[in-house]
Amino acid sequence: MKELWIDILVSWGMAWWIEIVTEMPDCTYYFGPFANAEDAKASQAGYIEDLEQEGARKVKVTVKRCRPENLTVFDESQLKASQRSVSSLATGRV
Repeated sequence: MKELWIDILVSWGMAWWIEIVTEMPDCTYYFGPFANAEDAKASQAGYIEDLEQEGARKVKVTVKRCRPENLTVFDESQLKASQRSVSSLATGRV
């Protein structure tokens, strides 16, 4: 029943999400959906810990109602630049 309620909230754009903006990498992550802000806040520590274990530096955490189009948002040009840098280091060409 709770899942049905969350589906309804998502369709109306009224579900709660955790938005985590990191500095490194420069990304915005969305975790959810949640039926209420309290459930989202209770879960945020685990998501922050996972991102920090992956090397991300947390900048800002917000719990808000929204309807994210993508769960991870990043600048693709930065990703391509970092891939070129890693590729250059691997081949010895800098």
